[in-house]
Amino acid sequence: MKLFDLHGKTALVTGGNRGLGGGMAEGLAEAGADIAIVQRSAEETEVAQSIRQLGRKCQTFSFDLADFNKISELVQKVEKEFGQIDILVNNAGVQRRSPSESFSEQDWDLVMDVNAKSVFFLCQAVGRKMIERGYGKIINIASLLSFQGGLNVPAYAAGKGAVAQFTKSLSNEWASKNVNVNAIAPGYMSTDMNTALINDDTRNRQILERIPAGRWGKPEDMAGAAVFLASHASDYVNGEIITVDGGWMGR
Repeated sequence: MKLFDLHGKTALVTGGNRGLGGGMAEGLAEAGADIAIVQRSAEETEVAQSIRQLGRKCQTFSFDLADFNKISELVQKVEKEFGQIDILVNNAGVQRRSPSESFSEQDWDLVMDVNAKSVFFLCQAVGRKMIERGYGKIINIASLLSFQGGLNVPAYAAGKGAVAQFTKSLSNEWASKNVNVNAIAPGYMSTDMNTALINDDTRNRQILERIPAGRWGKPEDMAGAAVFLASHASDYVNGEIITVDGGWMGR
């Protein structure tokens, strides 16, 4: 089990205050990591309290990920508080649904800025430090829509497709520098982002019929994959997109 031990490591988790980010943050903390949560709100949630109850250090940093020019400042603040960032989990994201023929430029720019552009530049800012130290783990959160087109979510599909591709690109450059860059592609998860789908009886039924596991995923279902990719157990895993989807992609 030493392969999965994260004691002495610090993980920065964007959107780690709830949902999938919260599930991964708590899983990393259970494996021993201290957690820096990045979220838009300055208000702390039960996730931070739960992590501290595990005996881990946890601090919340309020930051708008669309503010690219200040990403380096964010990294400096986290490093000042924790010393260094060993693990980066790029989880935060937004969703806008609309038929493609009426999808607005404003919604397109927002989704692409938060879901793709900010992810790349956070990888860049943290990755520089990891390269200098000769060690680091970067976990980007992709999606089933990194592989499929979806319905009424053209910007989300484009953004998550980009995340999958630059995860591979960064891995090609940084694997030799002992920095592992991989991604997790969650399936249909029971989170706030999918409330509309869950409440739509027809779409909910159609989705469940396609999932071999027969249920929507839960935030805690992401923890195992996150701990694996954050730990020494994945030291020879590079550029992979691991699906956590109840079997959706295998059907």
